[in-house]
Amino acid sequence: MGASRGRGASYAEAGVDIEAGDRAVALMRDWIEKTRRPEVVGGVGGFAGLFDASALRSYRRPLLATSTDGVGTKVAIAQALDKHDTIGFDLIGMLVDDLVVCGAEPLFLTDYIACGKVVPERIAQIVKGIAEACVVAGCALIGGETAEHAGLLEPDEYDVAGATTGVVEADEVLGPDRVRAGDVVVAMASSGLHSNGYSLVRHVIREAGWTLDRHVDDFGRTLGEELLEPTRVYAKDCLALARETGVHAMAHITGGGLAANTARVVPAGLEVALDRSTWSPPRVFSLLGELGGVEQAELERTFNMGVGMLAMVDPRDADAAVGILANRGIHAWIAGSVFAGEGSAHLAGSYGRS
Repeated sequence: MGASRGRGASYAEAGVDIEAGDRAVALMRDWIEKTRRPEVVGGVGGFAGLFDASALRSYRRPLLATSTDGVGTKVAIAQALDKHDTIGFDLIGMLVDDLVVCGAEPLFLTDYIACGKVVPERIAQIVKGIAEACVVAGCALIGGETAEHAGLLEPDEYDVAGATTGVVEADEVLGPDRVRAGDVVVAMASSGLHSNGYSLVRHVIREAGWTLDRHVDDFGRTLGEELLEPTRVYAKDCLALARETGVHAMAHITGGGLAANTARVVPAGLEVALDRSTWSPPRVFSLLGELGGVEQAELERTFNMGVGMLAMVDPRDADAAVGILANRGIHAWIAGSVFAGEGSAHLAGSYGRS
């Protein structure tokens, strides 16, 4: 038989609710407005976001930097807990903190939310988190898209991604070419797992038979609450550090762990050694290792182990860097050094005890 007689098929019958999408936009409008910078032109609802580039005239030679990323399978934790107002911090952390490692100031961002069914209140909560994190990072949320993928995603499923653009003076770009033997490595504490390794996390807790509502004494809260802890956004702190001290390079510690991400900013002929004894990783890392029988090397390849960002700093500014970060609410410490070597990074020693 063909289509039902008397009326044709509709978009709503196919699973896409345009009116729900319109309500979602209305609910998120106020949150987006909170991220506005003076350079933003127009408001929500256009086909494209507009940003006044004449602000770049004050730069001698402005370089635009761009980054794109998503949250990954951490969204499955948010969906299971039906808590959606913090996942935006994970998105923004993954985006803007990849920009600031080269010294770029994040200017604006666009997001993309794909879902099985548009529930306006849920979409608004996701955007609320994105907007609040944009305020922390100092960038504007100037556009985005909410796509209803009926039949591809389940009604309560969604994924979040985005792209951001920043600017840096050409002669102030941070990176491997500035790193020197004798530089000191300053570590900045993470807020927890951040947004990497959640496929392994979910596998471990599933195999162990643990549920997200299980209270864990070591955390002082439930397992789900610990796993949903938002990613720390370092953008303004790192930019302040670059302005006030002799920072030569920074490494955002995401997928691949400490050694692999640090090695990305180590030039040929130099090496970075990180001393594990200078910090004690939060309990969540060792607990996952114990539950899943995950070897330390695998934990260190997958997770940040309590360090969300590293900065290679002129040794004369190392103590000042730690103090500046402390004054900004970021626990930081001297975690290693740069010396002649083979262009790599490694961890040495045993972790300190809390």
